[in-house]
Amino acid sequence: MVNKTPPEINGTLRKFMLKVPEEISKASGIRIMGKLIKSLVFTTDICIIRNVNADAVIAVYPFTPQPVITQAVMTAADIPVFCGVGGGLTQGKRVVNLSMHAEFQGAMGVVLNAPTANKVLTLVKNTIDIPVVITVVSENEDFSKRIVSGADIFNVSAASNTARLVEKIRKQFPDVPIIATGGPNSQTIIDTINAGANAITWTPPTNGEVFKSIMAAYRDGLPHP
Repeated sequence: MVNKTPPEINGTLRKFMLKVPEEISKASGIRIMGKLIKSLVFTTDICIIRNVNADAVIAVYPFTPQPVITQAVMTAADIPVFCGVGGGLTQGKRVVNLSMHAEFQGAMGVVLNAPTANKVLTLVKNTIDIPVVITVVSENEDFSKRIVSGADIFNVSAASNTARLVEKIRKQFPDVPIIATGGPNSQTIIDTINAGANAITWTPPTNGEVFKSIMAAYRDGLPHP
């Protein structure tokens, strides 16, 4: 009889790590360059990146993208990385250059912000050979134009409306790959997957939040949790 549960091996020092919610395993995943991606951790913190069991990193941050940040994340990561390359404050040729630089550094894909113009999306798609991910935040988006302009994957981030927006996209485009935020709990993750998301982004706790329980134990003279 074949054992369908994969064997697990942990190191003594690295067994303490962050784990994505188990519900994400129910997603179909997106196979990119031969790798199946179901879970993406939303962070640029290299300490968390090195200590999480997510399938990939989505390194998007609220500042102008800088190659030195991409390089730091790519150097530290032992899993594939999707890099944010602008599209909001940063527009035009700079987005194209950042996308090309991210590809050269080894990114699995680039993520463009929701305000990205379709002409910029097309320029990026015609320049690089890795997937182009476009962030979607509203159901008012013209999804067809995004696909025609070069979007390979939709990244849905619509807060409490995420599952409904995923469902709307999936009804119109049965085969388009969709990454979506999982929301605050297990049920919202399941709802988002059932709506049609192929992969889920998960926001991990901060270093400070992880440290809280550890320091509480130390103050009580207890070992590391």
